[in-house]
Amino acid sequence: LTGNEAGMKYYLMGVFASAVMLYGMSLIYGGTGTTLLSDIGLQVSGSFGNEPIAVMGILFTLVGFAFKVSAVPFHNWAPDTYEGAPTPVTAFLSVASKTAGFVAIIQLIYVGFYGADRPVRLMMAVLAVATMTVGNLIALRQTNVVRMFAYSSVAQAGFVIAPLAVFGVPGSNDKIITAMITYLIIYTIVNLGVFGVIIAVSRKTGTGEMSSWGGLWNYAPGLAVAMGAFLFALGGIPIAAGWWAKFQAFNAVVSANHWLGYIVAVVMAVNSVIALGYYLSLMRIMFMDDVPDGDMTPIKVPVPLAAVVAVTLILTLVLGVFPGLVSDLADGASTALALGH
Repeated sequence: LTGNEAGMKYYLMGVFASAVMLYGMSLIYGGTGTTLLSDIGLQVSGSFGNEPIAVMGILFTLVGFAFKVSAVPFHNWAPDTYEGAPTPVTAFLSVASKTAGFVAIIQLIYVGFYGADRPVRLMMAVLAVATMTVGNLIALRQTNVVRMFAYSSVAQAGFVIAPLAVFGVPGSNDKIITAMITYLIIYTIVNLGVFGVIIAVSRKTGTGEMSSWGGLWNYAPGLAVAMGAFLFALGGIPIAAGWWAKFQAFNAVVSANHWLGYIVAVVMAVNSVIALGYYLSLMRIMFMDDVPDGDMTPIKVPVPLAAVVAVTLILTLVLGVFPGLVSDLADGASTALALGH
């Protein structure tokens, strides 16, 4: 029942978001007479970009992609779908689907909507603030591990969106793309590791309740340490890679010297502290609580799953110490997009 309910919610909200997005695309096509992003960008950069129909078309189109990345208020499908779906499917949705959505948003904004910086900037700022705050506040109240990470995923989406709050500010665009690509690469690696550990632990506990993770350190120290490192990364604590992702996002919004960027940066700082509340709560359960049923039988982790956890853990730590490795990739992507534009 849970799976069917989650699937239906995902389908219905997806249909709604797609309808709004297609309506926005039709408005843009009606005003420009083309579907080529490069041609749309040229017209949006001109007089058409100031027309109400252009602004409405752009905002409605972005709504569809906001659903894909589970940005508030288009996030309601994520927690139920993540919990109801098999955990490997949840891992795919939280990584592949979301990453594809963000790549599409970057391409759409920087090629097609380049001239509409003001409405895009304001919309992205509102989405970022709402997504970070709502995701983190609801995650604090969760008792199910998968639902907690579902809302954490929503909050992380807000951090990825945040640099777009200064889109179009002179001298900021390269930093925005670099920050977003860096965050996506690190988030993908860490989230794969998180769900790898969840799959392994659930093979023994058979439940997603956080209380079932009590004393994990006592019978599966490797998994506990790995999850601890991933939680540090998601919380932006130095050594693990997540600190560099958050630093890049902060740097992008602050260095723009724009009032909207300062507001978003303050909200980012507050939400970074809030997120530590539920990340450290799971850490306490794993390392300090007693094993709920007293069963200290070690967890047998299949070799492929163990390899996924090990590789993502190594990458999380290596990129935390040598962040330049991921920055080079992000800079390359930023340069490629700039040349394409």
